[in-house]
Amino acid sequence: MPFLVAFWPKASSNKKAMNPCLCGFRTDPSRECTCQPFAIQKYMAKISGPLLDRIDLHIEVPAVKYKDLSSKESGESSEKIRERVVRAREIQSRRFRGRKGMYANAHMQSREIREFCKLDAAGEELLKMAITKLGLSARAYDRILKVSRTIADMANSADIRPEHVSEAIQYRSLDRNLIV
Repeated sequence: MPFLVAFWPKASSNKKAMNPCLCGFRTDPSRECTCQPFAIQKYMAKISGPLLDRIDLHIEVPAVKYKDLSSKESGESSEKIRERVVRAREIQSRRFRGRKGMYANAHMQSREIREFCKLDAAGEELLKMAITKLGLSARAYDRILKVSRTIADMANSADIRPEHVSEAIQYRSLDRNLIV
């Protein structure tokens, strides 16, 4: 059964999960959702917009197919991923050296976002289009910029490129899925 995972920015123990609808199959490619559109809207309305704005990442996690579970192919190793995360954290630590209480991109306030999350024209246009079409709030705009900065750090990129912005926008799935 697919579900949605939301990560709050401060403490890793605050991971929360929820089904995409009452029956749990709305985003499942192999099972049909039995919920009426009104029921889905009512279910999703339990999560307020201001609460969603405070969550950095909204990720839909589909059910894993047996073929994928039994595959002999291995993805990227945890060790390699850990190396990228440690490198990104070191980048952030250097970026915020000397700033009291700031150790990671998640801690940035408006002033730091303007300083460290500059976009080129293509990135600006992409973000403008997403904000306009999805009707995202100013808080969601800031979250997308901070997540874009983190994705760039993970890619060891000094600049935030359009692909980093695009990926960050994709992590706002609940903002997009509230409209049935």
